[in-house]
Amino acid sequence: MSDIEIITFGCRLNAYESEVMRQHANATGLSDAVIVNTCAVTAEAVRQARQAIRKVRRERPDAKIVVTGCAAQIDPARFAAMDEVDHVIGNQEKLEAKSFAGLSIEGTERVAVNDIMSVRETAGHLIEGFGNHARAYVQIQNGCDHRCTFCVIPFGRGPSRSVPAGEVVAQVRRLAENGYAEIVLTGVDITAYGADLPGAITLGKLVRKVLALVPELPRLRLSSIDSIEADPVLLAAIAEEERLMPHLHLSLQSGDDLTLKRMKRRHARADSITFCEAVRRMRPDVVFGADLIAGFPTETEAMFRNSLSLVDDCGLTFLHVFPYSAREGTPAARMPQVHGATIARRAGELRDKGVAALKTHLAGAKGRRIQVLMENCGHGRSADFTPVRLDAEESAGALVEAIVSGDDGAALLAVVSP
Repeated sequence: MSDIEIITFGCRLNAYESEVMRQHANATGLSDAVIVNTCAVTAEAVRQARQAIRKVRRERPDAKIVVTGCAAQIDPARFAAMDEVDHVIGNQEKLEAKSFAGLSIEGTERVAVNDIMSVRETAGHLIEGFGNHARAYVQIQNGCDHRCTFCVIPFGRGPSRSVPAGEVVAQVRRLAENGYAEIVLTGVDITAYGADLPGAITLGKLVRKVLALVPELPRLRLSSIDSIEADPVLLAAIAEEERLMPHLHLSLQSGDDLTLKRMKRRHARADSITFCEAVRRMRPDVVFGADLIAGFPTETEAMFRNSLSLVDDCGLTFLHVFPYSAREGTPAARMPQVHGATIARRAGELRDKGVAALKTHLAGAKGRRIQVLMENCGHGRSADFTPVRLDAEESAGALVEAIVSGDDGAALLAVVSP
């Protein structure tokens, strides 16, 4: 049994990259080590990573602690200054086997973080599986060419770059052969997929290719998308491909046009509403999630109300609410800031709105026949990503046909279909 522990913060892409690191660490014989894969999306995420590092050192005083991820890429000196940390490696270095081969050698450079903005290619990494996880993630893209005024992630991930379609298909096929019934295509800005590749490939064309060339895969899911970048082939796939799950998580951030402009987003409020209405006409069973920021600099109460009402106007069900967090070096950090208590209140109102939206969604599902991907001990997710509690013995990763009997306010209650 490996004594490599990986603590992962943040996005699905980080979850995928943690598995790449696990493979490399095991293959190179690294032992008695804890790898902390950090996130930088908010100041709170960075604080949690530092707290976790200190906790690891208290509990495992002799372990080698390696810190990587976006927070380490952006501010390596901050983590290198921690007495608890043995090594800091960058987002590119963490995906290279040679980085882990050197960690057991005395005298290896303590900090190895290169210029992420100079990286121009992203390779696919063939991962055999994801431990006990019910679903697997496949990286199709990394980095971001946009410069939203609140976001530091481009400086942690570098420019947008895509994994060639053939490598993506090979990875999906391998995971499907290994028994994974659901695979999530993930990246930093996946609707930008293909812009740097030859052949005019797009996210929609990739989805069609994966489903056509891996017919044995039951469920394909997309991670967060930027709706304004959704290509026509993707929209057609959403409408026509039953194996493409009817759940889209949208990077909306705000429902106010002036706020969106100050965020340097590429869509207006009306674009979000139009997109959701169009997709719902094509795929009536679709369920939307969204990222929304509360308390962006200069946000007035009226601007906030526009975000709050967007939940109803778009028919959103799953909300991922971020209280605005000023990130050093971003344009938004230099704008007039909203008071912290106001940010917290607005974030709370948005979360409450999300709870109410979810309850409405759950209440409308009674009697419906659903397919559940089991995640653990009686819990799973339906095709539209709704949490389900199911009295079933099946192990994680199994697909179970069920009928909804009710809900508990947070998840569907279901019984196995006869």
